[in-house]
Amino acid sequence: MTWQGPTFRISDGETVDGAWCLVWRKHDLLDERYPEHLFVYADGRISLGRFEGTDLAGLGKLLASGRITLRPDRPDAPEPSAAPPKWEQRYPEPCTDESFLAEVADEIARLARRPRAADRCWDAVRAYQAEPTETRRAALREAYLAVPAHLRVYMLGDMDLQDRPLRVLVTALGERVDGDGPVVTAQMHQDSLDYFARPDAGEEAAREHEAVLHVDDPTGTPQPPVVLHESVHPQGRPDRLGDFALRNDHEAPVSYRGQTYPSVVHGYWALSAAERADHDLIRAAATPGEAREAGGRAARRADWPAVRLGVMAGLLRAKFDQHPELAALLRGTGQAGILYRGYSDSPYWRDEGPRGGRNWTGRLLELIRSELAVRTI
Repeated sequence: MTWQGPTFRISDGETVDGAWCLVWRKHDLLDERYPEHLFVYADGRISLGRFEGTDLAGLGKLLASGRITLRPDRPDAPEPSAAPPKWEQRYPEPCTDESFLAEVADEIARLARRPRAADRCWDAVRAYQAEPTETRRAALREAYLAVPAHLRVYMLGDMDLQDRPLRVLVTALGERVDGDGPVVTAQMHQDSLDYFARPDAGEEAAREHEAVLHVDDPTGTPQPPVVLHESVHPQGRPDRLGDFALRNDHEAPVSYRGQTYPSVVHGYWALSAAERADHDLIRAAATPGEAREAGGRAARRADWPAVRLGVMAGLLRAKFDQHPELAALLRGTGQAGILYRGYSDSPYWRDEGPRGGRNWTGRLLELIRSELAVRTI
């Protein structure tokens, strides 16, 4: 099946990740079948369409009853015939109800970030590599057969050999692979083990090379982000500076390109205006909120989309250059990410959590914080 996603549902205030695929559902009144969305979620819930909920066992009963099928055929139609397994020619096995249920269980495990059957099979391969005993070979065979049958051929991601190295390893010495393949010998087992060892060596070399290229990547546990919420102070702003002073609506005079503005908000919206009269009106606004309102109603400069990010960067640099106490406050955030939240700024400037937002104000604050740190070198 082809799984689509991501999707989610809300349960008890928590977001539960999900995915969906198409199945065929029998019409309640007509002898017809129609496509239906089958949703699966990380907590094991399975939904047909929008409302009908069940679980893995319930889905098995629906498949067994013929109410849900994997093809638009009648449930009593014969399963599509599969070519018998061949050593030289290997085709995916048909997707049966049993193997589809195993695939659904795998998809739920993936959504829940738990090991899938293929992951457990790879673990069994590693265990057999470390200690190639008959007990571990039997465990590998069990893990391989737990992979949904129609997906086994894709297990190794090898278009040429497909899953042949695995099939050799899970076959006992002296037996034929799949009944028509070669008789397995100790050398064939060793060749298959060598097959799995080669990617391991390559992956290790790639990891070492990546570590050299990415040696400057941050390490350790990241700091929790600093979230700059929009706030109001009906009794006047606090005497002690807090994170609120990092926001653009904090009233700290900023001199930029020969003009002085009461706040970054005043400067940003005044410089966006196409007419000088509007610029001066916005700059003289009594509060940042009034400056934003007046700026939003004024005609915009034609080149504003191209220059607005640079203007904001310039205003923020001026703010922290001209107010050492604010620069110290910004540097005090360490290396934490800065999320700029609020309803008055557009999503271009603010973070909106899972809904998006480009958070350019937060990014610029992180950049200027680093620039301030460079000055101490």
